[in-house]
Amino acid sequence: MARRRRAEIRKILPDPKYNSVDLAKFINNIMQNGKKTVAQKIVYSAIESVEQEAGRSGFEVFEQAIRNATPMIEVRSRRVGGANYQVPAEVRPARRMALAMRWLVMGARQRSGRGMSEKLSAELLDASRGQGAAVRRKEEVFRMAEANRAFAHYRW
Repeated sequence: MARRRRAEIRKILPDPKYNSVDLAKFINNIMQNGKKTVAQKIVYSAIESVEQEAGRSGFEVFEQAIRNATPMIEVRSRRVGGANYQVPAEVRPARRMALAMRWLVMGARQRSGRGMSEKLSAELLDASRGQGAAVRRKEEVFRMAEANRAFAHYRW
């Protein structure tokens, strides 16, 4: 255990175009090798193409996709008497958002397609409609938690 005080969470500045902290975090998730400008171009072009396809605000579609991919419950490993149990536990709000964003990015990266912005726009559209890899991952985690409900009394 760390003996010093808990690390302070840094404030993230909102993104310049939509003035949203959540979108800024999402851009940071997309970013590779510190190339933030490239990540911004990818995200903004994905949002614009989503806007054209969906016929409504691309930012609204992004928010809906995040909401649909956000897990409420997950399983955590807990060692009890020489055995590891998958114990269902509620997800903290900050972790919920981080997981949803991570799953959306992973889902987009695993898609086949031309460029990352196209793959991301397709994943965002699917997630906003309740489909896609990120939403499937959320449902899979929920099913695991349901299956291990018997071990909920080991929650800490």
